Amino acid sequence: MSMINDFDEWKKFLGQAVGVAKDMGFKQDQINDVATRLGNVLAERIDPANREQRVLKELWEAADEHQKRTIAEVVSKVVSKEAKS
Repeated sequence: MSMINDFDEWKKFLGQAVGVAKDMGFKQDQINDVATRLGNVLAERIDPANREQRVLKELWEAADEHQKRTIAEVVSKVVSKEAKS
């Protein structure tokens, strides 16, 4: 799996994905569910490409399930805001 090394490009890519999901009619809860599952996969299988992704992985690994969902929600919100600007 090819990962985006630049954190700003990674956020842009995620923001576009969230935008596509919203355009397809996904509700925010559904997007958050997918983001949480994606976070689990990334944390388990992908070596972070930069220090920002490494921090996210460390936070993810230290978090319980509720906290992981919160991290996914916040990341989704951040990338959605940046995709609009």
